[in-house]
This record gives sequence, structure tokens and C-alpha cells, in this order.
Amino acid sequence: MIRPAAPVLVVDDEKNMRLSVRTILTDDGYAVRVVESGEEALALLGQEEVFMVLTDARLGGMSGYELIGKIHTRWPDLPILMITAYATPKLAVEAIQAGAFDYLAKPFAPEELLHSVGRCAERYQLLHQNAALRARAQETYQLEHIVGDSPAMHDLRQMIQTVAPTAARVLILGESGTGKELVAGALHCLSRRSAANYVRINCAAIPETLLESELFGHEKGAFTGALRQKAGRVEEADGGTIFLDEIADMSRPLQAKLLRFLEDGSFTRVGGVQELRVDVRLLAATNRNIIEAIRVNEFREDLYHRLNVVQFRLPPLRERHQDVLLLAEHFLRHFAPTVKKPARRFARSAQQKLLSHHWPGNVRELRNVIERALILENSDEIQPANLPDFQLETGLRKPAGPRADGRQSLDEIMAGCEKELIISVLEQHRFSLTRTAEHLKISRHALRYRMQRLNISTDGDTEEETAVGVPGGGRETGG
Repeated sequence: MIRPAAPVLVVDDEKNMRLSVRTILTDDGYAVRVVESGEEALALLGQEEVFMVLTDARLGGMSGYELIGKIHTRWPDLPILMITAYATPKLAVEAIQAGAFDYLAKPFAPEELLHSVGRCAERYQLLHQNAALRARAQETYQLEHIVGDSPAMHDLRQMIQTVAPTAARVLILGESGTGKELVAGALHCLSRRSAANYVRINCAAIPETLLESELFGHEKGAFTGALRQKAGRVEEADGGTIFLDEIADMSRPLQAKLLRFLEDGSFTRVGGVQELRVDVRLLAATNRNIIEAIRVNEFREDLYHRLNVVQFRLPPLRERHQDVLLLAEHFLRHFAPTVKKPARRFARSAQQKLLSHHWPGNVRELRNVIERALILENSDEIQPANLPDFQLETGLRKPAGPRADGRQSLDEIMAGCEKELIISVLEQHRFSLTRTAEHLKISRHALRYRMQRLNISTDGDTEEETAVGVPGGGRETGG
């Protein structure tokens, strides 16, 4: 059993007993706090979380029985173990009535103490798991939430049903807004782990310096601000599923640690030396071109192969044109009860407007468009006037390949393609000429020559980084 990150609080006015109990517990992997009075114990409990309290019955000042009563009143779910040298059935009953979880008579063997503390640790973990499950009770994912009648969506739902009951790792690829999180949630809810925790982490939303601690936890004092031991999300997901979204944004050093974790579920907390192990199914997703990320050395190829046991590729909405109106009607029904507007359908002209849009933001964009339209609409039909004009969104549309319209020569078309490619790679590498040249497999001198020939201006001439001016935009200094 993995020990709780929260400590045991030991309350005893005898120094030797405090030291003995702390040694027994720390040797078995528990974090321990010790105080010598009930008053100190209450002060500490007001500032720090513990998973149980172990107190002597007789203390200087406030008695152990009084302490149990006060703790039970303020923290009713906190288990308390009472230890006393004057064990009688009557005192045992009084301790239980006061709120003690268990009762231990002196002298006791270390095994007896560890057994009682272990029971409290299991209870603490069950309470936390139940709280997490209650918090996620409204976040169930079903296949019905993945809406679409296109062949690609039928195949997707069938594949989810096939893969979910297995323990296979899954890599979910697709543009932003295509529903990768819905797929991951459905895989968990249809799995044999559905009764256990489902933990989600967005790797792009957490600073790189904190992501390892969030994932694997940390020990007290591991870094500035680590005032107490903290369990990682992999521990929270033990027995269940963990979903790592935007995994391609994870740093390479952390990718190496994740690779080791995937081998057998073992890890160490940041700043720790003890090896821990959990049983977790891992699902991962990214909206990046994962193969391109491997080519530019931003994602480990061995980690890709370890994750890519089963791969789901979610089609963008522009490739499932027949699902646009079906999804629009689904979102209309979804938002109608909360927005409380009379609109129940789309005018034909509004349908045409929805069908003519390219949807660069995919299903997420469509969802927001329908919510907005329903808020603005006061009739029983959604009118095109309450849909966006899509002028800004059209600028996000990915350009199609080059076309010969008869007005440009082949050399001009090729030069235009070359210019767009170089500008795109410069932007990708934050206008670093060195990294751009390496990406394009040419020398810096060759890159400079092409940029001058294509009128991609440069400002300055530093050895490593150069500020590059892109026609039609501002200039940015490479970093």
C-alpha cells in the first residue's frame, strides 16, 4: 500500500514515547508530526492536513479524551487512535464514545501499532477516493456524447467499444476541438476500471517546472515552496485511468521519466529516494503533428512507440460535413433548458450558413456558435443574423495547396511556396536562423541567400539569433 502523503500526528507528553512511535512509523514509510500537548495538536490541525491522530490518554493540560472530543467535533472524518497504559473495558468504551477510531494498550508491539495505523491509512484513502468520485459523478462520459452519423464516427464508436475493456495504452490524435477528451472519458467509463479514479492532466496548462511535481508528487523541502509532502496525480489514479492531454508539450527530461514509469508503474516523488509503484492505465492525446515533433527532436520516438499501442485519429469537422447540422441540433437541445429561449430549430438560411463554414475550431467552435445564437435568438427558429459572420474565423482556415490560375508562371508559384515554407518554419522556431536551417537541412548561409532572394528581410546580423521581419507582419527577436 502506498503511504498517504499527509502525516500522522503523534500527541504524547513523554519524550521517549514520542521518539519511539515516530521511529516505528517513519521506518515503515509514514510521514510523522509530533507534539507534546493537546493544545499544540489543535493548533497544528488548524494549519496542516494529517491523515490520523495518535494520542495518549493522559496528557499534561488537556486530557486525551478532551482532545478526541474537540477533534471529533471539528474534523469528524479524521481517525484518532488512543494509546493508554491504563487499559480497561470501561476506558475503551469511553474512548470510542468520545470519537476514537481505535484503542491500543501499552505496552504494544510495533506490529500492533502499524496494523492500527494501516487501517486508518486505508480509511483515509477510501474517503479521498469517494470524495473524488462524488466530485466527478456529473462528469460521466458515454458513447452517446460522441455525436455523428458519418462513417468515420461510426468506426470511432465501434473502436472505443472494442478497446475500452482492455488494458491497452491509447494515443489520441486530432486537431484542437475535435473531442479527444470525450474519447478518453468514454474509454475509461467503458473499461473495467470505471469504478476507480479518472484523473486528467493538461500538460500544456501546467508550467514545465511544476508538471513533474503535479504528476509524480514531491517530498517536503524538494524545492522552494514545498512545505509539505504531496502525492502525485499518478497516485490518485492508482487502480484507475490517467489521461495526459497535450502530451507533446511535455519537456524531454520529463518524457524520459514518463517512459520509465510506463515500464512497470514505478516512480519516485520529486526530491525523494523511495521507489513507489501504482497500477494505472494511461491515455494520451495531442493536437500536434506527433511525427513532425519527433523529427525536430521535441518528442521521444521511444515514448511514442510505448504510448502508441492503439491509436485513434479524430477527423476534423470539415471532413465530416454531414455531421454539422446533427451536432448543431444536439447543442441546441443541450443548451435550451439552461438558456430558456423559444428557439427549437434552425431556419433554412441558418442551416446553409452553418454548412458553408470551414470550422477551423471544429466541434468546440460549433458548440460556442450555437450557445451564442440561442442566447441572442427570440423567435422559435435560429436565424442567420444571430450566427457569427465568420470573417475572423475564416482567417484561421488552413490554406489549400498551390493552384495554377494562369496568372503566374511555374517559377513564381514555386517561389511563393518556398517563401511560405521558410516563413512558417521561422515562426515555428521563433525566428532562430540556426534552428530553421537545421530543420530545413541547409546551411545558415544558404538560408540567408534564399531569404534575401525571396525578400524575407532581416534586421541585424548576430551569430546565433537574428531578428527576422516577415512581410505583412511585425518583427520578433529569436530566443
